[in-house]
Amino acid sequence: MTQLVIRTLDASDAHLFDTLPDPLGARRAHARTVHRPDWKRIALRDGRVVARGAWWGGPEDEAPVNINWFDVAEGEEEAGALLLKTAPHQVELELNLPSGWRDDPETLAAGEARLRAARDAGYQILVERLMYDWTPAAGLPERPGRLRFAPEPDDEVFLDALRRIHSATLDAHALRAIAEGGLDQAAREELDFFHWCPSPREWWQVAHAPDGTLAGIHIPAHNPSGPCVGFIGVVPEHRGRGYAYDLLAECTHYLVERGAERVAAATDQGNTPMAATFATAGYPVVRSRINLVPGEPV
Repeated sequence: MTQLVIRTLDASDAHLFDTLPDPLGARRAHARTVHRPDWKRIALRDGRVVARGAWWGGPEDEAPVNINWFDVAEGEEEAGALLLKTAPHQVELELNLPSGWRDDPETLAAGEARLRAARDAGYQILVERLMYDWTPAAGLPERPGRLRFAPEPDDEVFLDALRRIHSATLDAHALRAIAEGGLDQAAREELDFFHWCPSPREWWQVAHAPDGTLAGIHIPAHNPSGPCVGFIGVVPEHRGRGYAYDLLAECTHYLVERGAERVAAATDQGNTPMAATFATAGYPVVRSRINLVPGEPV
């Protein structure tokens, strides 16, 4: 096998990134994503692109947040692993896949090839997530009117709510943060993400139950790719009443009232209560995403 060349792209040769086949439809998934040419890397063999990766972050970020586009040509898993291993930034990898990707032989083979390459580079699967995309065609979810929503300027109120919400959570990222640094780390990581989003801080809302106690929080947001459900959370003592739907309905209305024509969202595949809430609110699953975290190469 001929020698492999791995290099970073720039504006003059960024077109090379698009020469690899796209069986998983990553280009469609990233239709609204802006990637910097100098955060794209390719592996070349005999002048042909056999692996590629796009690192991504916000427009003001000095370092990427994650890798959200990773591909390998057939039989080139080793090249893909080397592309990841030699990257200057070792960050979380998001492998975007079509919804039901395991049901089609072509997408199954393509997805498994990329997973093998990532594992060979030391990445470990953290979670598989369901990705949603609400559009007006689904209709606005009805507001039940049970909760009272209000902005809250004090970050400490949100930190306290997040600690309570994450004390009984199914979210894999939160559970990882709790294992590393406890509930405070999990809460602060969430808060840091909300602050990182370019949407206004005053959009964050608390929700109170009819008895006046805090029921939960919702964070309508814009990430650099567009409007999204930043966070939905019900405190443990108010669970079992369906309040997650109330929060999601309010979050959707809030974004639409501020011009959103589509709203992205996600939840872990294993979080069946939240998945059911998204379905009830008219959010269709549009793709899957496997999140992998870096470790030691095998």
